[in-house]
Amino acid sequence: DVMNDQRQVVFSQRKDIMQTEDVHDTVLSMREETIDWIVGEAIPSGSFPDMWDSELLTSLSMSHLGIQVPSSEWIKEDGVTDSEIMDRLLSASNQHMAGKATIFGRETMRSIEKSVVLQILDQHWKEHLLSLDHLRQGINLRAYAQKDPLNEYKREAFQMFEGMLDKMRQTVTMALAHVELKPAQSTLKQTDKTVQDEDLRRKILPNSQTKNIKVP
Repeated sequence: DVMNDQRQVVFSQRKDIMQTEDVHDTVLSMREETIDWIVGEAIPSGSFPDMWDSELLTSLSMSHLGIQVPSSEWIKEDGVTDSEIMDRLLSASNQHMAGKATIFGRETMRSIEKSVVLQILDQHWKEHLLSLDHLRQGINLRAYAQKDPLNEYKREAFQMFEGMLDKMRQTVTMALAHVELKPAQSTLKQTDKTVQDEDLRRKILPNSQTKNIKVP
């Protein structure tokens, strides 16, 4: 039942994405949530500025957003808040992605976004199913600790599902932040679109992101 409930959620989301021409708002929401995570990792809630990790902020901004930011200078500013740093990251990231859209063209960028979201959703869902299977195989051992295996399975499966969705958002953001296309390949024609979409998917994701994934 747990797996079926989660499958319905994922398949419903996938159907919505397939039927939507433009998923840019979804991608932007994922980017905002990723930035919120980045700031939370480098600037723990309730911590003082001298505890903020500028190196981690710089590293995560580059790896997940594809941008170089003066984290050390930001953190040294008197009275700066984590919300202000979050806003600066979002602004810099949006400018970075707008530059890519200008180079690739709006239509191509929208096609890339949709392809990336579908590929990574499929990949993470398959990995999640394997993790659920491993959890189910070992859950009965919890009975030895006087815990109800069924409740433990439901609790951990929910946590894993939430973690899978968070990781998916971060991976989508990361992949789009580093996507590159050669100029000659940046224009999509409407004819033979199925072949072109498949070709796009091979180009826009690193090998580690496309391994064992079928093109939708």
